[in-house]
Amino acid sequence: MKISRYLDVAVLKPQMCQQEITDAIMEAVREEVYSVCVRPCDIELAVELCRGTNTKVSCVLDFPHGDSTAEGKRALAELYAEKGAAEIDMVMNYGYARSGKWAEAEEGIRGVVEAAAAYGVEVKVILETCELTEQEIKEATKASIRAGAAYVKTSTGFAKQGTSAGAVRTMLDAAGGKIKVKASGGIRDYETAKSYVELGAERLGVGYGSIRTICDGEN
Repeated sequence: MKISRYLDVAVLKPQMCQQEITDAIMEAVREEVYSVCVRPCDIELAVELCRGTNTKVSCVLDFPHGDSTAEGKRALAELYAEKGAAEIDMVMNYGYARSGKWAEAEEGIRGVVEAAAAYGVEVKVILETCELTEQEIKEATKASIRAGAAYVKTSTGFAKQGTSAGAVRTMLDAAGGKIKVKASGGIRDYETAKSYVELGAERLGVGYGSIRTICDGEN
């Protein structure tokens, strides 16, 4: 297991200047992480910095609250795919999920998946599991499967809590092998990262400040 190939490195703090963004992306590229996950305004910069490397560019959509309309989410997905994002991490409307409005939540996911698919872009659905019950996490995972998403993801990293082993287990059980699972939020060292991979997560969302600690921990 080369841990860096499981990492999606988040470069998302709203106050970051362009030099800080560049420095974070270049460190991620040096460690050969799977992707850098950037703000929409930084897609083009990230594409340029990652060109010719082993690191892809992903971006967040409707982040961090997920409360745009289905039409808005779809339009943004097309825009970000056109700019060169290889993957999109979208936030599900978890207020809808908590309200039992599953058709509406699923519609928002499906629009992003359909728009992104035209460009060969995979979609990860952020559930914000700390805001959901176990049953809601299961239903959200099933809605993401029906909508055609590639992954379900635990957390934005901007809520009251990040990922948990319990949430990942619930998602994996509900997934039934039909969708991949990404653990994200609060993973800051190699042992924690390794534990989520061993649990069954196929991708890990980590902050740019934790890259070296996680990768050095494997050596």
